[in-house]
Amino acid sequence: MPKTMSAKQLAANRRNARQSTGPRTPTGKAVSKMNALKHGVLARSVVVHGYKFKESVPAFQKLCLEFCANLAPEGPLEEMLVNQIVTIVWRLRRARTAESGEIALSVDAAYETCENRDPVSISLFLGAALMSPYSTEFASKLKCSSLGISYLISGLDEVLKCVEQDGELTEATLTDFKDQLCRDRNGMVNKLEDFRAWLVANPGKLKPKALRARHKKEVQNYLKREIETLDFQWKKRKEQEAANERAEKSAAVLPSAEVLDKILRYETTLGRQLFRAMNQLERLQRRRQGENVPPPLAMEVSARA
Repeated sequence: MPKTMSAKQLAANRRNARQSTGPRTPTGKAVSKMNALKHGVLARSVVVHGYKFKESVPAFQKLCLEFCANLAPEGPLEEMLVNQIVTIVWRLRRARTAESGEIALSVDAAYETCENRDPVSISLFLGAALMSPYSTEFASKLKCSSLGISYLISGLDEVLKCVEQDGELTEATLTDFKDQLCRDRNGMVNKLEDFRAWLVANPGKLKPKALRARHKKEVQNYLKREIETLDFQWKKRKEQEAANERAEKSAAVLPSAEVLDKILRYETTLGRQLFRAMNQLERLQRRRQGENVPPPLAMEVSARA
């Protein structure tokens, strides 16, 4: 049987209730309005608690208190809208964090690609073995990168040293150079073969000493001109590669189009929700303060039949 409260006890309870008026200051009221948050009701449904990734509950609580103190909601409906606003703002922060993470990943990948790029692919040398002996692709592909041009300069330098040492372009030196270029029939190889054939044929019937001296001088002059030309090409290619690398790294500051579109659509949706919640909260508070708030203008747009 339920216990009946006496009139004396009832009067005492009423006196005690009048003495406990609750928080009176704006700060106290804001704190009291967030009691549910302190117990984690809202935080549990909004803040991420993953195994590898966890968002800060104190940061979320601080955000709630700031908005509540600023917007001063009264009644469950206004408090619900403030909670909704806080949740949207928190998600917008998360979207911007995600965007920063995507940019960091994109930039890191671009730097790693630039640092690990092989300017002269091994596949180029492997493919050269399958080329026709009359192909001119190998040397031209080497000229597409500064490292490839350096490879050509190194080969010509070695030929030049051998010519200076031997006094002529020997068949062994020519063969070694052709092997370095994977037997590619390019202009340099053809020219050196012409020099070698002229030395052997001696069409001018020059004396051996004069023949070798003229041959050596002409081969040296040709090699020096080719090396000078390649050195100029190397400098231009080096500048171009540096500019391309800077451009790649700069472009990586933006995420991919797919990721960027996803983030923008997410932010746009949250922005609309935020504007709607703030508008509804403002209308409620103006009405509560005695203003005559007209009903919102609703427009329905439909396609014409």
